[in-house]
Amino acid sequence: MSKYDYDVIVVGTGPGGEGAAMKACKEGKKVAIIEKHKAVGGGCTHWGTIPSKALRQAVQGVIQFNRNRWFKQACGGPIQLSFPQLLSSAIDVIKRQVDMRSNFYERNNLDLIFGSASFVDDNTMHVRPYKSDVIKEITAETFVLAPGSHPYRPEDVDFTDSNIFDSDTILRLDFTPRSITIYGAGVIGCEYASIFQALGVKVNLINTQSTLLAFLDEEIVHALSHDMRKQGVVIRSSEEYESISSDENGITTQLVSGKKIKSDIFLWANGRTGNFKDLALGNVSIETNSRGQVNVNGHYQIDGKEHIYAVGDFIGYPSLASAAYDQGRFAATHIVDGFCDAKLIKDIPTGIYTNPEISSVGYTEKELTDQKVPYETGYSRFDSLARAQITGETQGLLKIIFHSDTLQILGVHCFGDQAAEIIHIGQAIMSQKGEANTLLYFTNTTFNYPTMAEAYRVAALNGLNRLENH
Repeated sequence: MSKYDYDVIVVGTGPGGEGAAMKACKEGKKVAIIEKHKAVGGGCTHWGTIPSKALRQAVQGVIQFNRNRWFKQACGGPIQLSFPQLLSSAIDVIKRQVDMRSNFYERNNLDLIFGSASFVDDNTMHVRPYKSDVIKEITAETFVLAPGSHPYRPEDVDFTDSNIFDSDTILRLDFTPRSITIYGAGVIGCEYASIFQALGVKVNLINTQSTLLAFLDEEIVHALSHDMRKQGVVIRSSEEYESISSDENGITTQLVSGKKIKSDIFLWANGRTGNFKDLALGNVSIETNSRGQVNVNGHYQIDGKEHIYAVGDFIGYPSLASAAYDQGRFAATHIVDGFCDAKLIKDIPTGIYTNPEISSVGYTEKELTDQKVPYETGYSRFDSLARAQITGETQGLLKIIFHSDTLQILGVHCFGDQAAEIIHIGQAIMSQKGEANTLLYFTNTTFNYPTMAEAYRVAALNGLNRLENH
């Protein structure tokens, strides 16, 4: 009989925690999973991925309806919905996600404990139940920390102001503003800029960098920037705030450059921090970096603490829900078997749910140029695809980057409707070995017609023509 209450204690019910708990439990381990909020799912389900993408989908539905003149004529004009009305669709999705994930734990006989967890020593945790002072003490042989992250909040910004939000609290917005200033033009900032712009809100997007989303292929970034500006988003790059103040007229953002930007509300979307404060990591001699994250080895064990694992946003890159779930499974496999040969794939796809979507996998042109790799590109513009013409989503392009000599696929970049779905075809071919991973797969394969997937054949032929014209 074990001297501990559990074989494994998992902290956090987001994708990383769920992946670890499910894997350990199914392998016969006695598992407890602790959630500090009143429902399972973590930030991914309640504040991040699910609500923002559900909100974006609702906005997209309105855009598609209003773009169709026959629909507008039948209904006597365009649809106009408020931010709270559109947000209700996200609330429905969140509830379904919570119900489904709660059932996972019930079905697999895990002990689901609601409360805030903190270390007492290397094998002991205290759990303070939600809205209670009664502390429960539990012990385990191993731990998996998947507490997630939260928006970084600078001390000189007053987030108690009713018109100043971060990417979590913006989901409580109960009216549609006339204007918004978004500070931070990373993935979250760009996604919310697209959402609010589509609602007819005047958007000021403050970018602290010289370009939007610099990790993407430059051509895709240019397409996004052009499209945002065309739709009315004002992008101010290489800017930093000096002060953010509030009065009866709204929020004033004073920039270091001297510019003053006034808007009804302000959204801080510049950085995230690991959720480490409640864990009492000092009691087990674990330190975090400046971003509230911990360092782990290749098996997700925290440096110096081999029985304590960490996954997801708590360890930094790639900070994706899909990757976090895999990390949780890999950590649990190592706990169960003492080894784990599986690793995150080299080419992890990026999905950005702006309007239109952006998705990419593999190398960018700049990266290949810096590495002096000979390459060529092939393009398919969506306005030439029958499926895009049918749906009305003709804006966008698919770009394939391939080796000039071997024709190996080196990168795929997509800007347009369903980009995050389309990218997986390219990802699948890139993962193949030898001749299976070349441009010829797309020219020699028959695609359904009409489909968006046909863009790969068009882009491949375009790329081969470029080689032949050299």
